[in-house]
Amino acid sequence: MNSHQHHPGEPDHPAEDHARQGEDLAALLERLLDEAPDKTQKDLAAAANISYPTLNSWMNRTRGTSRVSPDRLRALAEAFRKWKVDVTVAEVFAAAGRQVPGRSEEEREARLLKLYRQLPEDKQRDVVKYAEAMLAVSRVS
Repeated sequence: MNSHQHHPGEPDHPAEDHARQGEDLAALLERLLDEAPDKTQKDLAAAANISYPTLNSWMNRTRGTSRVSPDRLRALAEAFRKWKVDVTVAEVFAAAGRQVPGRSEEEREARLLKLYRQLPEDKQRDVVKYAEAMLAVSRVS
């Protein structure tokens, strides 16, 4: 099933059917739901742990999206990815008119730990020494 194009393009240059520039959150969610077979707004609300009335108000554009928490936007992207729908967190944030915030503290720690565990033992010791030196310097500043 094809969803309607939000930017039809110019007569000589039809718009591409992916990554629609200027697509708002409601349009993005509608398009992504079209790509998720047998999924509904209620399914999306449950998968993203967002109340159905809240999601529905975003979809109907009766509630603004400028104050939607980053966690909720990430949860929407994750729900679609679990359903094998191709979307990035950046696309969801852009559709909500927001910049993607930096990684959360937990994400940074998990990334660091993953990298640390891949290092040989002598390099792990170097990382610890470096971190201790950085901490000492930051306490002086």
